[in-house]
Amino acid sequence: MPFKLSGYLKQLTLAVVATLALAACSSDEAPQYVERPVQDLYNQALADLNNEDYILAAQGFDEVERQHPYSVWSTKAQLMSAFAYYQSNEYDQAILAAERFIELHPGNKDIAYAYYLVAISYYEQITGVERDQKVTRQALIALQNLVRRFPNTEYARDARLKIDLTRDHLAGKEMAIGRYYQTQQFLIGAINRYRLVVEQYQTTTHVPEALHRLTESYLALGITQEAQTAAAVLGYNFPGSEWYQDSYALLDANYLRPEADEDSWIVKAWKSVF
Repeated sequence: MPFKLSGYLKQLTLAVVATLALAACSSDEAPQYVERPVQDLYNQALADLNNEDYILAAQGFDEVERQHPYSVWSTKAQLMSAFAYYQSNEYDQAILAAERFIELHPGNKDIAYAYYLVAISYYEQITGVERDQKVTRQALIALQNLVRRFPNTEYARDARLKIDLTRDHLAGKEMAIGRYYQTQQFLIGAINRYRLVVEQYQTTTHVPEALHRLTESYLALGITQEAQTAAAVLGYNFPGSEWYQDSYALLDANYLRPEADEDSWIVKAWKSVF
């Protein structure tokens, strides 16, 4: 019995030692939480930002909020975190941080800048027209929201320029799809895409081509009146355009002339804007 007991105690001792050793290793490896004065944390994050170490800066600003959530510095840190994430091209994180600032501090004097960070973070993710344009639509909504809420700010002035570019991009996507449908002889599908450009993106650079493609597509379908109307609207609004010259030549080859039908959707869509 004594032998067995001593063996048991030996095994128990070894198990305890192993457990303590494992705990010591785990303790060495685990990050230590060290509470620091709020100004020290904020200034360190600001220094990292100035050194262009943006991810570290963002994490530092997040730590300000985590350790001192009710301080004045915490409010500033939330917005600075969004900016640092934006600077590091971590756009999703920037959007989340800026939207959280907007939700928590809707009356803050820097709220317009938070909306701008959301909009610009979407805008800088816009890709070529061959890709899905979900983020482009999100950028347009965010930019328009900024202009509507803060029309007299410097951010709104920049947003207005970017709205035009974003709308032009969306119109370009519709044109690319329309051209593809047209080459595949899916003419109704093509017309629907060109129609969308004419109705919704009339201030973009793609409208003259859209009207010409409508002339082509309607003529190919034998709907001559709509083809003539598309060419007439094109000629009236863009008389010096090469697209109008092409439309006119196409109609002329078919013994037709540009002539607007006042009941056509093309004329009605154009009059609704101008």
